[in-house]
Amino acid sequence: MSPKDVSSDSGRAQGWLTPGRIVVGVVVVLVIVFICVNTSDVTIRMLIPEVTMPLWFALAAMFLIGLGCGGYVFRRRGK
Repeated sequence: MSPKDVSSDSGRAQGWLTPGRIVVGVVVVLVIVFICVNTSDVTIRMLIPEVTMPLWFALAAMFLIGLGCGGYVFRRRGK
């Protein structure tokens, strides 16, 4: 059996933990902390109606909408 035939978990771990994923993980943690510390009520004008809601809810909603849009635009297409 040659060394090429033997698979190791170290290569798999390196492929999973890339610098890009680390940066995204740090950004997600910072966004969650930012959302959690902004808890006051705000008035948001949505075209015509004005809505009063906690700021954390508005920030979380925008984060999820952005996450969904980014996932839709940058998703990998299976072939």
